[in-house]
Amino acid sequence: QVQLVESGGGLVQPGGSLRLSCAASGSGFSLYTMGWYRQAPGKQREWVAHITSLLDANYAASAKGRFTISRDNTKNTLYLQMNSLKPEDTAVYYCRAQRLRSDYWGQGTQVTVSS
Repeated sequence: QVQLVESGGGLVQPGGSLRLSCAASGSGFSLYTMGWYRQAPGKQREWVAHITSLLDANYAASAKGRFTISRDNTKNTLYLQMNSLKPEDTAVYYCRAQRLRSDYWGQGTQVTVSS
């Protein structure tokens, strides 16, 4: 069993930066593919980025060049560094842990980009 707790969300002006964190409890964190997803009001949840156990990272087109996903396996923590934020990045951001048949989600953290 893995529990995920996101933090780091908040209100930021357009062009600003935020770093989200996702702290995982339970064993085997380093073996999981970890991902960030987001859901804006009235829209479906969408994939933002993920990083595998081998540290291969992939990004949605909307995130590429502005967001960086990383993980610290010694701290069981996943990060998302978000730069050059836009109003359309406003959403609840969720982290996800996947491995074989296991699939866990956090409760989400709100990111609001507004002047």
